[in-house]
Amino acid sequence: METYGDKIRFVYRDFPIPGHTYAQKAAEAARCAHDQGKFWEYQDLIWANQQALDVDSLKAYAAQIGLDTATFDDCLDSGKNASEVQKDSQDAQACGAKGTPAFFINGVQVVGAQPFSAFQQAIDAALQQAQGS
Repeated sequence: METYGDKIRFVYRDFPIPGHTYAQKAAEAARCAHDQGKFWEYQDLIWANQQALDVDSLKAYAAQIGLDTATFDDCLDSGKNASEVQKDSQDAQACGAKGTPAFFINGVQVVGAQPFSAFQQAIDAALQQAQGS
């Protein structure tokens, strides 16, 4: 975003890995944090603590970043975000995503944790193609 500014748009979608015991609930929890304006802070915390994604840990992370824990707990316990997370997951699978992280740049998939140069190459190609059309 710093390099390309308003030439690109970044869209984050949930893709809890099928069969992962805690991935669905962790994605729901991140959306609950989003409701309080701290999605990225929460997301960073759960990525850094992938070995502890049970519900009690997810709730502890909410407290750690200063969320209103009663509101967060209600959101997470209710399953309020479950259907949206599942919809994102279905969309990701339909696009060909098989794991995380997965990125799509105008339909071109960039798989895994890649160096900036891999993204830059795909973005530059997409921008060049857009200018030609």
